[in-house]
Amino acid sequence: MKTKYISDFTERELLENVPLLLRDLTRRTTKDNRPYALCTFSDNSGQINGVFWDIPAHIDAWLRPGLVLLVSGQVNNYREALQISVSDVNQWLVPDMSYFLPTSARPGNEMIAELRQTIAGLAEPWQELVAHILLADDFLPRFASAPAARTMHHACIGGLLEHTLSMAQIARYLAGHYDYVNLDLLLAGTLLHDAGKALEYAVADGFSFSDDGRLVGHIVRAVAMVEKAAAELNTIPAGELRQLVHLIASHHGTLEWGSPVLPKTLEAILLHQIDLLDSRIQGFYDHWQNDNGDGLWSVKSSYMFNTELRRPAGLHTSPDADSSE
Repeated sequence: MKTKYISDFTERELLENVPLLLRDLTRRTTKDNRPYALCTFSDNSGQINGVFWDIPAHIDAWLRPGLVLLVSGQVNNYREALQISVSDVNQWLVPDMSYFLPTSARPGNEMIAELRQTIAGLAEPWQELVAHILLADDFLPRFASAPAARTMHHACIGGLLEHTLSMAQIARYLAGHYDYVNLDLLLAGTLLHDAGKALEYAVADGFSFSDDGRLVGHIVRAVAMVEKAAAELNTIPAGELRQLVHLIASHHGTLEWGSPVLPKTLEAILLHQIDLLDSRIQGFYDHWQNDNGDGLWSVKSSYMFNTELRRPAGLHTSPDADSSE
């Protein structure tokens, strides 16, 4: 059983066999060729960096991200943030992953009810198609529990559904703001664009990529799911189905970001921008959630934005934080 959490750690505290999930691992060597490892650990209370100096060869041989480790070492303050100086690790072979994976702040049942309501509000042929895919008994639990990403944004149980529903709200607003938008098509694309992520990530290994994620990817998988469902229903006109497939295929926006085609319709351009906006704003929040500092500026540089971030007013501000410009 896990009784000690990252949020409880204090400077100079000694840790002995504290269970933590190894999220990321970078192997390095010192100038005199001594091996060490830079680590990112997490549990469902947050995350913390660590360094394992002179890592023994017998540990380095099996250490990899996704493992739950029993970590020993000391918590130190490094560049105004807590960090573990690791002295030893052992693998926890049969962990309870609920201790280690963050969960969406929104209750799962509430989000599933909102998903059902959103689908019920779609016009045909989209309502039947989206329900056939997302509300299937063997798929909905996976979709509702999957993360939207491994680290950058909505990296939590339920994160994919939270991200999807947030995008649907933005889509409704923008369809009312701009002319000529086919809202039902845009919402169908919003609800289905990341459906493949339910198969792309292996939650049991700490949000690692599944074989399907590595070999196929969520964009290709979602397109295949949509075309298979459309063939089974046989009620979707070919031209409208092609429009929906284009939304899914182009939602990353550029070829460099993994889209096989560029957005070429009004709805596809909107979908890409909505996805980008929601992921970036949540990435901002998530960076602060995982930052161990209490000042006006984040201690760590954001991987998403490649810079330190300024804390917005009211975001769990320390009483001692400098509020001046």
